[in-house]
Amino acid sequence: MIGKALTQALTERGFNVIIFTRQSNDKPKTKNDKLSYAAWNVNKQTLDKNAFAKADYIIHLAGANFADKRWNEKVKKEIVSSRVDSAKLIIESLKTIPNKVTTVISASGISWYGADDVNMSKPFTETDPPANDFMAQTCKQWEAAIEPASFLGRRLIKFRIGPVLSTDGGAYAEFKNPMKFGLAGIIGSGKQIISWIHVDDLVRAILYSMENEQMEGVYNAVSPGPVSNKELILEIAKSTGKFFIPVPAPPFALKIVFGEMIGEILKSTTASSEKLQKAGFIFQYPDIGSAILQLSHQKNLPV
Repeated sequence: MIGKALTQALTERGFNVIIFTRQSNDKPKTKNDKLSYAAWNVNKQTLDKNAFAKADYIIHLAGANFADKRWNEKVKKEIVSSRVDSAKLIIESLKTIPNKVTTVISASGISWYGADDVNMSKPFTETDPPANDFMAQTCKQWEAAIEPASFLGRRLIKFRIGPVLSTDGGAYAEFKNPMKFGLAGIIGSGKQIISWIHVDDLVRAILYSMENEQMEGVYNAVSPGPVSNKELILEIAKSTGKFFIPVPAPPFALKIVFGEMIGEILKSTTASSEKLQKAGFIFQYPDIGSAILQLSHQKNLPV
């Protein structure tokens, strides 16, 4: 979802984009002469060396969707390895393949921080340590795997991304699904804080970091206006102009469906966007009202 939106924005700005794909024998066809595909195999730790040598920037978004499948040990191993092993392949390629890469931009997540403390007086900032739960430790390994890029003299930026709102999939689509049946599905108590970001703002933040050579290190990619789950759901419902019945989904029922993943779904995480804003980035959708209005109209506004 993020890669698709980012690719469109990059090619529109004149960048040549090479997408590394596992489908080496069935590369997607494209009419865009600024878009091409190259093969990589994370399991075998190999990639197209000629394609890699052309890159000025590397943007690492690879990673299995943590919410695609009910968690078990095999799925959890895939969630970690898809992120860590792909980062290791990038680092090894930077070491061994003659290249002109100046900047490496890597995704991470606000799952790094774990859950808000009940007595929490301020949002999480980039200097806060990782929590001890599975997703936090996954983020820790993910960031550690790409960190050697900075030791190799490349500018390294790590975005800890919150739930991304987009009509092309992800959290927004999941929140909206129950509304097909006239229900506004509030998760648990609905009080848990969601530090969201509109997909256009995330893409713009990545582009901004490419162009702003002063940016380096970790940045929370979240909007300045985090909201509760209930506020978010009711805002989506309001944007449809229809009547919906708010229906809380009790935690015990969610646990039956999602198992261990329920902790991540019910988690309240309030992350600060202050560092990104201090770097000069201006959000196009700083509040949930403007974000949902744009998504509900499905306008393809320039990013």
